[in-house]
Amino acid sequence: MKHQESIDSILRSTQLNWPEAYETISPAVLRMVRVHHGFNQTLESVIGQYQLQVADFGILVTLRRYPAPYCLSPTTLYSAMLFSSGGLTKVLNRVAQAGLIERVDNPEDKRSKLVQLTAAGKTLIDKVVLELHLQQQHRMAVLTSDEQRQLNHLLSKLGGR
Repeated sequence: MKHQESIDSILRSTQLNWPEAYETISPAVLRMVRVHHGFNQTLESVIGQYQLQVADFGILVTLRRYPAPYCLSPTTLYSAMLFSSGGLTKVLNRVAQAGLIERVDNPEDKRSKLVQLTAAGKTLIDKVVLELHLQQQHRMAVLTSDEQRQLNHLLSKLGGR
């Protein structure tokens, strides 16, 4: 992994070389961007071990959050995903081809198909999420339980409800 310039160093060089930008810079935003990047790297590393892409993971984890038989319409699936997946049909086809989801008839609308997690998909996403959560907890361990609750509260105020 390449060495990243510290946020404090970025702030110092901005203050010195670009004072008009420094006046309005938000150190907290820079830190959130850096933390987001770190958590994204962890996500990509974990799911990459299972030959999953972020969009694939998004579909599987979203379906798994719903009650058995883990089945949603594509529209509901898309709106329930934590992050958007451009080209949902293409991603659904790829994940179906891997045997992790299947398209089943919609009893309420014969013209459409529902998206359902397969047994293999459930087994895989259960394993991936456990590993991901353990790595995330390890990263969060630098904060006390109270600090983690406070961080959660503050981030929810910024729109992460």
